[in-house]
Amino acid sequence: MSKRRDFLIGSAMSAAAVSMISKANAQDNQPSKRPEINALRQGYVGQYQGSVYLLPANNETVQWGWFNNAEPPRARIKSGDTVVMETMMASLNQILPGVPIEQITKLRVDFPGRGPHSVTGPIFVEGAMPGDVLKVRINRIIPRSYGANWNLPGNLKLGQFPDKFPEAQVKHFYLDLGRGVTEFLPGIELPVRPFPGIIGVARAESGQYSTVPPGAYGGNLDCRELVQGTTIYLPVFVDGALLWSGDSHAVQGNGEVNLTAIESAFSELNLTIEVLKKTPLTFPRIETPTHWITMGYDRDMNKAVDMLVEQTVKFVSDWKRISSKEAQQFMNDYGDCRVAEIVNQLKGVYCMLPKKASPKLAPNPTQDTRDSYVTTATDADVQTAMNLASLRMIERMTQLKKLSMLDSYSLASLAMDARLGRIEPGARTIHSLMPRSLWVKKA
Repeated sequence: MSKRRDFLIGSAMSAAAVSMISKANAQDNQPSKRPEINALRQGYVGQYQGSVYLLPANNETVQWGWFNNAEPPRARIKSGDTVVMETMMASLNQILPGVPIEQITKLRVDFPGRGPHSVTGPIFVEGAMPGDVLKVRINRIIPRSYGANWNLPGNLKLGQFPDKFPEAQVKHFYLDLGRGVTEFLPGIELPVRPFPGIIGVARAESGQYSTVPPGAYGGNLDCRELVQGTTIYLPVFVDGALLWSGDSHAVQGNGEVNLTAIESAFSELNLTIEVLKKTPLTFPRIETPTHWITMGYDRDMNKAVDMLVEQTVKFVSDWKRISSKEAQQFMNDYGDCRVAEIVNQLKGVYCMLPKKASPKLAPNPTQDTRDSYVTTATDADVQTAMNLASLRMIERMTQLKKLSMLDSYSLASLAMDARLGRIEPGARTIHSLMPRSLWVKKA
């Protein structure tokens, strides 16, 4: 367990209070002199209320930036139980309102290798074994009332355009949870739509792994569709599955291009967790009330798209009991395919497939519509198309809305909708949309 000192959680802190937060030391598994910690290592933490398990976020239930399948469980539950858990702000609650970008940068530089994410868990689910699937329904999400978005200095080579944005910046936000919005700048409001950036199980391999790259185990998927009322299906690789969540987002655009969303923490992440025995699944899948969502992730965005097509065709073929050719046509006609993120080492794309019969999707727009500002780019390399379409949107918002380039970069990370055009050999198009509704008139 970590030998770190206690730190404050729960409310906004002054810069002086923030400076008192201790840095985490390396994890170890030596027996503790504290009997309550040894009890925790046996899985006794939080408490049951009926079939509901309460799991707080504190200095004994949260890890910073690593997954490890040898991590002792912080909770043990049965299939079908509900877990009501808390999460922390990034870097063990050290990124709080008022913290300057210099301190945020130092936290990243001083702790290389790990991710910035604070993850609560792991949760051991009785009966879960390799070859099973964990069905995790998100019943409710209540975020804290604040968050932050930042891009780091360009020399760290993080985010989509580090060379074009050498200057770092942080923007702190108050989340008006009553109205469901947050003010980006005067006259610009973003809808608050919280979701867990990270939700995943332990991978099969032993050792410590950074929380940054997602994978078949889930993790840092950053799919903004994973909101309250949705369900994620995760393949199980170790006994008990070992479920974590963190990297809690209040607002995020498709692509998360400047590196971060509005990074927040959840006062309540309410999950119902069920084991599906011997269910073949090679990669996470999401279910919403109206859609199935397939995904593809790879270091090469072209391969991520290829994986998405493969996953989607296989799923639709099994779901509708049709041929692969027919499934491909269904994807072409009805699949609403978008970019999840491109800044987590592995790039992610996803496709929303309607459960009920619906009209064929209209082509993605290539020019402004009544609802959105639009930029596009086509290239044989989908990453190049994504870069061009995104940068055109950033430059367009700078010129059209008189924003600074840094603010336009941040806005794109929080609100841009990056969509995949028709997938054809040698020509892949990205359509970037920015909702006009973000600009509001003050009474």
